[in-house]
Amino acid sequence: MKYKDLRDFISFLESRGELRRVTEPVTWDLEITEICDRVVKSGGPALLFENVEGSNIPVLINMYGSERRMAWALGSESLDDLVGRVKDLLGLMQGPPQGIMDKLRSLGQLMKMASYQPKVVKNAPCQEVVVEGAGVDLNRFPILKCWPEDAGRYITLPLVITKDPVTGVRNVGTYRIQVFDGRTCGMHWQTHKVGTQHYRASQEGGLGRLDVAVALGGDPASIWTGSAPLPPNMDEMMAAGFLRGEAVEMVKAKTVDLEVPAHAEIVLEGYVTPGDERVEGPFGDHTGYYSMADVYPVFHVTCVTHRRDPIYPTTIVGRPPMEDYYMGKVTERIFLPIIQMVLPEVVDMNMPAEGVFHNLVIVSVKKEYPGQARKVIHGLWGLGLMTLAKAIIAVDHSVNVHDLSEVAWRVTNNLDASRDIFFATGPVDDLDHASPTPKFGSKVGIDATAKGPGEGYHRGWPPDIVMSGEMKALVDAKWSRYGL
Repeated sequence: MKYKDLRDFISFLESRGELRRVTEPVTWDLEITEICDRVVKSGGPALLFENVEGSNIPVLINMYGSERRMAWALGSESLDDLVGRVKDLLGLMQGPPQGIMDKLRSLGQLMKMASYQPKVVKNAPCQEVVVEGAGVDLNRFPILKCWPEDAGRYITLPLVITKDPVTGVRNVGTYRIQVFDGRTCGMHWQTHKVGTQHYRASQEGGLGRLDVAVALGGDPASIWTGSAPLPPNMDEMMAAGFLRGEAVEMVKAKTVDLEVPAHAEIVLEGYVTPGDERVEGPFGDHTGYYSMADVYPVFHVTCVTHRRDPIYPTTIVGRPPMEDYYMGKVTERIFLPIIQMVLPEVVDMNMPAEGVFHNLVIVSVKKEYPGQARKVIHGLWGLGLMTLAKAIIAVDHSVNVHDLSEVAWRVTNNLDASRDIFFATGPVDDLDHASPTPKFGSKVGIDATAKGPGEGYHRGWPPDIVMSGEMKALVDAKWSRYGL
């Protein structure tokens, strides 16, 4: 499955019965959110609102709102297929090839990887219409106000593009943007994100301004990649090329020194200036609570380019599960093999919807020595944005981490509170309202694995209650005769 742009994906979803067109007039002010919230939580389809009051631009929402649609968006029939492709790539990276045939295969794979690098083109659909200066007016787009106490209208599914002012390395991230007026916005760059690093570097270097471009739309793999916690120097557009099996076409922006996805629907060009900051928020966030007002950089929009008939892609966040849960579940599945390269004893991992990504991580561990589960928990806290995980629970390798009933049963049975619960302090997510100080607080690790003498347990761990295989087979054979 390959999609050139958002329109290709819309057509694909419609052909699979996974998209509904809504022609009834709706408003961007809360109504689309209430409709979409009901649809997401009932497992419904992607929605294309074709008649949004005050705009002639249709709104696409919930395109990622199921595991199946999420897999399709990244060019696979299932998440398992996608993970298999990632594992093949990691196998190529892990060691030298053995034998001539392996060498030839590796060479072919490396050449293929090179083909995923973004390709710059001269002309692009995203620049069919160019509006600069006083003509810029963001209010003509159907940007949503999502929740009653939101401070205003928010762009929620952007690709925010910046370059490191020192190294020139590009970053593409998904950060919410509050629309203040027709030409200025609040850029919600959280403390631990790469966009913030670029902003700080421009501030420290006294560079005056940092060019920013915001792309809305494009192929679905590229849009998703902005939310993936990739290493700081890995190009998201190259990763998107790998996922979609084809290089992402980029084009030079009209007024800033950046390249943008050529097949985006809408592109905002402009800048932030170090020290030019303003209160942004509140905003109904993915935690299910409002994140409160705080000071963030002001994004000045100096140019807007778009297709002649653009589509506005967006999403809503709030009390889970929401569309972003399915986006995050792909991240969990794709990054599990990468985590296993560093922590090979990790068998599986689950970041359930109720934990809103950073609040709860459940990991199963193949233990070979005392304290290994604690080692895994501390190791996870040292891996990138996993450092923000507020609670990590380790269970034995035989536990199905995706069965929350089994996890609760194992944890509550295996737990000795004074021995198995431990704490650490360090960075926490900007959205963590429970921490007494912003961005810094306490985290909890829970070792719910079976214990042995090496961990101070000398009683003999009890076996699980399991019926014998012979009796199971006998009852299976006689089941129809019981009259049950």
